[in-house]
Amino acid sequence: MDLMGELLADLRAETDSLETLLAPLSPGQWELPTPADGWAVRDQVAHLAWFDEAARTAVTDPAAFRASLEGFAVEAGTVDELAFRSRGMPAAELHAWFRDARARSLEAFAGLGARDRVPWYGPDMSAASFVTARLMETWAHGEDVAAALGVTREPSARLRHVATLGVRARPYGFAVRGLPLPAEPVRVELTPPGGGEPWIAGPQDAADVVRGPMLDFCLLVTRRIHLADTALEITGPAARAWAEVAQAFAGPPGRGRPPRSG
Repeated sequence: MDLMGELLADLRAETDSLETLLAPLSPGQWELPTPADGWAVRDQVAHLAWFDEAARTAVTDPAAFRASLEGFAVEAGTVDELAFRSRGMPAAELHAWFRDARARSLEAFAGLGARDRVPWYGPDMSAASFVTARLMETWAHGEDVAAALGVTREPSARLRHVATLGVRARPYGFAVRGLPLPAEPVRVELTPPGGGEPWIAGPQDAADVVRGPMLDFCLLVTRRIHLADTALEITGPAARAWAEVAQAFAGPPGRGRPPRSG
């Protein structure tokens, strides 16, 4: 299977994982609060549906997508406002919207080559990175939904895609905060779900290292956990600086999650 085939298969699987949470929900459960401040389950799903529609437009009509960027900025308040627009929508209608938007976006992605360029909120992205970002968003918002429902999802090998994006986005976490990127390289050594050979990125001789469970790293780069609550081992000032600002998604960092540990 080529890279795009693998990514699309894993995005479908991640969508199915989220669907196992959404399908049995009662109307009241769509209103449950999630760990994202002010966001209910319905807001998590509306966010995914809205950006799935935007992603489809970016692929199928790049000119129209670029035109939509005029005067638009992905800021914390904007992201909230987009998610909250559908608060009057019945749960069943919202769910149908997400399913339709996801199906249409997957259909559009299937026509892309891994190196094709796709416009987005910020620099254009390769199609491979673009689809990986949709998988990352689906997983991260799915974690919020699971937390609202009080369930724990078993981490899967698909987390390697989130880890890859997290490493590639290292400069972005500094740039979005107006901070300089440390010149020193950072090596990443992660233990995949279920164990096995470590997942490694970065120079072998790097003095700065991030080491630990892949799940914790993925939660960190999606800002779903405070660094203090991870089992990550951080060695070196450049690695420490990155761990404190790591962000795999476009847009503002937001408030992040407060530490749970005392």
